[in-house]
Amino acid sequence: MEKIHKSKVIFLEILRGVLLPFFFLILLGSLYSIYRYRFANSLSSAIQSQIVKYIRTFFIVNITFLFQRAIGGAFSWYEKKVAPQTKTHLDEELIPLLRRTAKIGLWVISLLIILPLFGVNITALVTALGVGSLAIALAAQDTIANIIAGFMIMIDRPFRIGDRIKLPTGEMVTVLDIGIRRSKFSLDEQAIVIVPNLELSKNKIVNFTYAEERQKESAKK
Repeated sequence: MEKIHKSKVIFLEILRGVLLPFFFLILLGSLYSIYRYRFANSLSSAIQSQIVKYIRTFFIVNITFLFQRAIGGAFSWYEKKVAPQTKTHLDEELIPLLRRTAKIGLWVISLLIILPLFGVNITALVTALGVGSLAIALAAQDTIANIIAGFMIMIDRPFRIGDRIKLPTGEMVTVLDIGIRRSKFSLDEQAIVIVPNLELSKNKIVNFTYAEERQKESAKK
C-alpha cells in the first residue's frame, strides 16, 4: 500500500508539473484557431507573417517548457522510487547533473528552432559556436580534464563519501564530497583538503574503508 501511495504522489507531482504548460498549449491553439478563421483574412500578408512567427515562437517555447517539466518529473520519479532500491549511489549523484544537462539541451534545441523564424542564419551561428567552443576547450583544458576525471571517479568509485583514505600526498583523510571538478576531504577535523579530481584519478589512492568492509564480510563467512 505504501508503494502504491508513493507512486500516486509522484504521478500527481508529474501531472501538476505539466498541467500549466499543457493548459497554455491548449489556450494558444484555441487563440490561433480564432485568429485563423476570424481575423486572418482581414489582415495584410506582412502582418499575418509576423503574427504567425510570434505564435510559432510561443508554441515552441511552451512545448519546450512542457518537455522540461515532464523530464524533470521523470527524474524526480526515478530519484524517489528507483534510485533508493539500487545498490549503487551513482544514480543519486548523477541525477542532478543529468537534469541540468537535459534542461540546457532542450532550450538550446528550442533556440535553434526559433532563431530561423527571425531570419538568423543557423549554419553560421553553429559554425561560430563550434569555433568558440574549440577556443574555450583549449583555454580550459585543465577544467575539462578535472570534470572528466570527476565522472570517472563517480563511475569507478575508488572511494565514497565517508570513506577513510590516504591521499597521494600522504594525508589520512575522510571523504566529505566528490565534486565535478574537485573533491573535499576532512583532515582529522582540523582542516578541509580540496584536491582536483585529475590528481586523484592519476595517482594511487589507499582506501581503508574498503579493506575493513572486506574483513567484515570474510568474518561473516
